Amino acid sequence: MAKVQGRLQVVATPIGNLADLSARTRAALEQADAIVAEDTRHTLALLGALGISRPLLSLHSHNETQRVPQVLARLTAGEHLALVSDAGTPLLSDPGYELVCAAAAAGIVVEAIPGPSAITTALACAGLPVSRFCFEGFLPARERERRATLERLAAEPRTLVFFEAPHRIADMVADLAAVFGSERRATVARELTKAHETLYRGTLAELARRAVEEENFCRGELTVVVQGAPEEARGVDQALLRRAVDLLVKELPPGRAAALAAQLTGASRSDAYALVLQRAPD
Repeated sequence: MAKVQGRLQVVATPIGNLADLSARTRAALEQADAIVAEDTRHTLALLGALGISRPLLSLHSHNETQRVPQVLARLTAGEHLALVSDAGTPLLSDPGYELVCAAAAAGIVVEAIPGPSAITTALACAGLPVSRFCFEGFLPARERERRATLERLAAEPRTLVFFEAPHRIADMVADLAAVFGSERRATVARELTKAHETLYRGTLAELARRAVEEENFCRGELTVVVQGAPEEARGVDQALLRRAVDLLVKELPPGRAAALAAQLTGASRSDAYALVLQRAPD
């Protein structure tokens, strides 16, 4: 008798609106021998809303390495398993990478059931270039590491997509303005596909201000889309610009400090001036 071939289906689930669930996604969840879930409580609630009952197995960032052999054994035995995250497409800032790699290496069929993603949803409505983009996930939580990461990305010409937590969004947007320049355009997408979906569009300076002034700005699930570096900014060493401003602002009036920093680094005067204002002594 031929051995039954197991299969792992990587299943995208709605990011907020259950009406976005496809017929193919429903069938995959209904027909799976078990569902491998990032948070079994969250997935149980989703299945309940859909009227589906299937066995659940947890696989998250803290147990994936230990869980993979168990899941792989079930796949090798011929089971069909569905992998889901809490929302959207698994593996994109969510667990599942180790499992998919192990399954593929073992010759298990890995099949994607495409569907919602906060990344592509935000790009579609951000009003920024989308022909080329890169996804950076969550930035480091600590300011020093976050700014260092942003400095490495400051000259990136592609549109950038980030996720951020509500309690860090104001600091994140302020750092984006400081490192990328206050006039870079961006969109903060809040609660995509949900009842309170809101899109905040503007320059980074404008968004930084709104993050402080508007209470709802810092609530819910947040995806941030940032315009890539303009041509004239791609050769600017952001770390050098910051060092130049730090030294000059101690000795010169703001306008003069900005002008010299721009001449020394090739940055625009407006970007240098924005940094000067942040560092100027009170």
